[in-house]
Amino acid sequence: MRRQSPWGASVVAFAAALLTLPLSYGEERRLFVIAVDKLAFADTPKGLRVNDVIEWQNLDIFRHTATAGDESFDVDLPPGSRERVVLKRAGKVEYFCRFHPGMKGQLEIAP
Repeated sequence: MRRQSPWGASVVAFAAALLTLPLSYGEERRLFVIAVDKLAFADTPKGLRVNDVIEWQNLDIFRHTATAGDESFDVDLPPGSRERVVLKRAGKVEYFCRFHPGMKGQLEIAP
């Protein structure tokens, strides 16, 4: 019989709580959603900053990825799934779907 650690759920809850903590006085991490549906990425949000979070949501019936051209993220999105990425550096980041190369977008991330 396998015994579960009493810390397992606590560690996950603590990590999730860290996403909502202010980064410094007066600065909060913000969440933006980019949906994938009908073989297309939704419009890219404006006003992105370093340490903001992108939640990729696959509303499509096909598997997709959100893959950064600079290799800063590569998110696998089976149908109905969602995954989060923390933006780590400023600049323009082009992204695409590895399975459907015509699906493209670009993030503009401010410091």
